[in-house]
Amino acid sequence: MSGNRSMMNTLAAAGLAVTLASSFASAQTNSAFTLSGLVEKASATSVSVRNDDGGTVETYALGQNLIVLQNKVATLADIKPNDFVASAAMTGPDGKLHSTELRIFPEAMRGLGEGQRPMNDARHQTMTNATVTGAVVVNGSNTITVTFANGGKAELILDPGVPVTRIDVADRALVRSGAKVRVQGMREASGAVATRITIQ
Repeated sequence: MSGNRSMMNTLAAAGLAVTLASSFASAQTNSAFTLSGLVEKASATSVSVRNDDGGTVETYALGQNLIVLQNKVATLADIKPNDFVASAAMTGPDGKLHSTELRIFPEAMRGLGEGQRPMNDARHQTMTNATVTGAVVVNGSNTITVTFANGGKAELILDPGVPVTRIDVADRALVRSGAKVRVQGMREASGAVATRITIQ
């Protein structure tokens, strides 16, 4: 009986070791990446980008669910109720959150990163991803009310001059030689895979 129990314990330990080794290998071979650069070459299945940081060229497979986006300059007037937005903000002397920049997301990105959290940067900013429910002009500033999926609310003040960017879903054909892009994806055992490309 003790011999059987010992064998079972040995097998269990071996199984746990295999599981841990597998998890470790997965963690080592699957990691997210983000980089910016110029497209050197693009095809229906891959894109080669010259990295701004060092100038090296790397080829990325295009993921099956690749999203291609394009950043466009916008204004405060472009922010509408029901837009899903992301805003970095700092607490002003009035104790309220004043946006330092705001991005209007496309419908395909609705809900991405929803919530409000510290950015842990040198400026002690807060990131807010939420849905716009209203906007009014007060003393030359836009005070925007946003809501979260859990029913919570927050206010953001957009002072004149705050950069606003609209992110649109773009055609893959725009990912071509010479395009300035930001590539996000995963490094897997089989190679790097691009899951999102933003045209700058």
